Amino acid sequence: MIRNSLPLLLFFLCYLCLSVATASAQVDHTDNQQWNEVQLAIPLTKTIDFNVLGTLRFGRNITRPVDERLGLGATFRFGKYLSVAPNYLYIGTQPFKNRRVWESRLSLPVTLRFDAGKFRLSERNLLERRIRHPGGNSWRYRNKFQVEHPLGAKDWRLSWFVGDEVFYDWVVDRWVRNRSSAGVIKVFNKHFTEDFYYLRQNDGVSVPGDLNVIGTTLRVRL
Repeated sequence: MIRNSLPLLLFFLCYLCLSVATASAQVDHTDNQQWNEVQLAIPLTKTIDFNVLGTLRFGRNITRPVDERLGLGATFRFGKYLSVAPNYLYIGTQPFKNRRVWESRLSLPVTLRFDAGKFRLSERNLLERRIRHPGGNSWRYRNKFQVEHPLGAKDWRLSWFVGDEVFYDWVVDRWVRNRSSAGVIKVFNKHFTEDFYYLRQNDGVSVPGDLNVIGTTLRVRL
């Protein structure tokens, strides 16, 4: 009886082990996150700023840090409408348990801004070189379009904004990510401005790739 049942028992144990291993290997493709960013601008001339950048992102349903960034850069303004802001970021990520990635990122964003009545329109074209360990190196292109408009009374110093950003990654040779965002911009004084926003990311390649994000960006100008 026992001898006849042994193959069935071994099959059951193998199936159980495979099921546990598969479940352990599964990683949720979605996440709820909270992003905090600080941008410090130190004017060097009327048209050039030196920038210090810092970011901390909480993920895994906002239970622990999953992304830390620190960087340096500069902003060069050419007239009223055009700016170029090359920068370097050092990034450490822990997107899910037992996965750590370090990255050095060189970015070259070129931004065009102009007004149309009370609306402010901006388009940013960004090329970045990503040097990752593990994961290899890659080039990526990002395009972001944003619309802003004053909100409420003038002395509120508030504006609302909506934006959309798309990503093209040459590793897979296709558009891989879309980020849609909406929020408000509060100008406290000439030194402090802060954005409060909701962002939705859809990404069929990264894990996790589909994100719901509540975020803030504090801009400090000395």
